[in-house]
Amino acid sequence: MKQRIWMRLGISLAVFLLFLLHTAGLYGHTLLDQLESFSYDARLLLTLPRTVDKRIVIVDLDERTLAAEGWPWPRGKFADLVTRLFDQYQIRVLGFDVFFSEPDSASGLQALERMAQGPLADLPGLQQRLPALREQLDGDRALGAALANRPVVLGVFFKNSLAPGEAAQTGALCAPLIEAAERKLMQVHFFHPLGVGGYVAPLDASKPRCGFADNPGVDEDGLFRRVPLLEEYQGQVYPSMPLAVAQLALGGAPVSLEFDPPDQKDSLHLERVRVGQAAAPVDGDAAIYVPYRGGIGSFPHLSATDVLHGTADPAVLKGAVVLVGTTAAGLLDFRSTPMSKIFPGVEVHANVISGLFDGRIRQKAPYYSGIEAFLLLLIAALMAFLYPRLSPLAGGLLVAGIIGGVIGLGFLTWANQFITPMGVPVVFTLALFLSQMLYSYFGESRRSRDISKRFGQYVPPEIVTEMANNPKAVVMKTENREMTVLFSDIRGFTTISEQFRDRPEELSALMNEFLGVLTEVIFRHRGTIDKYMGDAVMAFWGAPLDDPEHAFHGLQAAMEFPVALRKLDAAFDQRGWPRLQIGVGVNTGQMRVGNMGSEFRMAYTVLGDTVNTGSRLEGATKKYGVAVICSDATRAGAPDWAFRELDLVKVKGKNEPVAIYEPLGPKDQIDDGLRQDLTRLRQALRAYRAQRWDEAEREFFGLSRSGRPHPQYELYLGRIAQYRLVPPPAGWDGSTTFDSK
Repeated sequence: MKQRIWMRLGISLAVFLLFLLHTAGLYGHTLLDQLESFSYDARLLLTLPRTVDKRIVIVDLDERTLAAEGWPWPRGKFADLVTRLFDQYQIRVLGFDVFFSEPDSASGLQALERMAQGPLADLPGLQQRLPALREQLDGDRALGAALANRPVVLGVFFKNSLAPGEAAQTGALCAPLIEAAERKLMQVHFFHPLGVGGYVAPLDASKPRCGFADNPGVDEDGLFRRVPLLEEYQGQVYPSMPLAVAQLALGGAPVSLEFDPPDQKDSLHLERVRVGQAAAPVDGDAAIYVPYRGGIGSFPHLSATDVLHGTADPAVLKGAVVLVGTTAAGLLDFRSTPMSKIFPGVEVHANVISGLFDGRIRQKAPYYSGIEAFLLLLIAALMAFLYPRLSPLAGGLLVAGIIGGVIGLGFLTWANQFITPMGVPVVFTLALFLSQMLYSYFGESRRSRDISKRFGQYVPPEIVTEMANNPKAVVMKTENREMTVLFSDIRGFTTISEQFRDRPEELSALMNEFLGVLTEVIFRHRGTIDKYMGDAVMAFWGAPLDDPEHAFHGLQAAMEFPVALRKLDAAFDQRGWPRLQIGVGVNTGQMRVGNMGSEFRMAYTVLGDTVNTGSRLEGATKKYGVAVICSDATRAGAPDWAFRELDLVKVKGKNEPVAIYEPLGPKDQIDDGLRQDLTRLRQALRAYRAQRWDEAEREFFGLSRSGRPHPQYELYLGRIAQYRLVPPPAGWDGSTTFDSK
């Protein structure tokens, strides 16, 4: 009975891990993504307002307009349209979902110029009248004059690819929303197009506003669910056409970016784009989910020909935000959307503007992946522990109840403007149900489970898989091997423990989260957990499977530890828990590895002087005021990294000193100032070890005032002051003896 229960738990865990990898972004599955998109579309279609927003009017270059006015239009006709919209109909703002990237070829000016230089060159009076004719036929200049001093946004399009020989930029481009100098201060991801189609130079004289009308964020199934509000071109950030129109419609309110945490432009997360009081939550690409109101016709449409001839209804246009676009099939401005496979692009823009006005833009819930992982874990627990104990009917009801609960949660959060996972948890429930059903009929092989059982808690899943596939490569018997060992310890843990004296369960929860983060990092870099020792973690690289890059992988994990801990800060602050600081020691060398213990208890572990030294290196981090210390042998495993030499040390019982270092990361990521400091530090250490106290003191003092202070400098200045009073013994080699831990 117990065996069957454990088998069912194993099945549930396997399915859970598969889905969890997808949730964590480590394993992409198109089908799961499509199912989640489907669940989004279903919620959208079932909750559409399905009302007409009369604040935004589309002046449509429709089939009737093309039949009456022809196509393409001379720019002078667009100038007439602009003038009539503002002067006669008194609109508020005008946006063009039409591009003016090429010179006007429909006015006849080009033909006149050719005739004036050719067959009509000798026509009496033509040359005298030519300037006036040019002015009359210059539609680009006429349009520019019509745009001047009016709240108009011109559409431009960014190019995400370039054909061979294609120019990156055609036409002019308006002033950016964010200049390059300010953009350099932001660690934010934007779409980066390769080129742009702007507008003809004569229009630039009116200094128009512009906004891009393209969408590089189309989903893999080709649907317009998301559109970016901002894109970056040549280091400068430009708004989308809907964002630029909304800004004008809201009185020219400034556009600002809000970060999480607030006011930190080097934040990992851009939270929202704000236009005055209107805020639009954005994703990691500065994109929003399009807040569709309904199908085609959610906004009033007027034929452009009626506007041109003054026969359109003034009541519809007065005070309205107007978009000039097309629904004519021949102009090919249609998009695939959740509303329809054929949906006018201009209506997509109108929906975005409407959503900005009303604050109807939904966002993925904060910690979306965490919510999905929690739902998966909860469902897995219910299916693993309850389902095997239920009758078939009750089990079916349990599955139906879980699916109903997930769908209910999805719609509840949707009503509060948040998008939470729905499709993946539903499919996960069905997958667990199917796996349990299959187990009842077929069972499962146990061949690789012994290895998984022995090492699953200590090594990454991918290594467990490798071990199962190649058992001969696994080190089980004890042997000597060159490996890398890591020790990590929480600073001030005794004080932290005292804070939880009356709340031991909270201390346990804190430690679980802390150890979970460190374990995840170790696993990510192919390490093996040796043991948890209270607040300490011991791990090693190079066994049970050989790893030629064990030193490098150990260093990578050590450097990532402090960064990973900072991800816990917000959650810890919210719970009133202290933020954690750690010290990490890494050492490389010969050690004994394998199964060790007695017949009563065995453990897979490492022993030796190398291990002891690694522990002492961790203890030394407090003395030197750094987070990570490694040995010279470990440093040799990362030749492309930069290191700060901290000291020469002697371990008790050994006469030869060894150098210890603070790893700094890849050399190509070190700035010039730090690189100069490291060169100067080497000079200071040479002078110190040669007992040239004045020179050493001068160098360390200069380093401490360089703008990049380090605890090491004050440590050595203190030592120099002490040695001036009590000189070191004869034969001193500049080393320090480890007398701790």
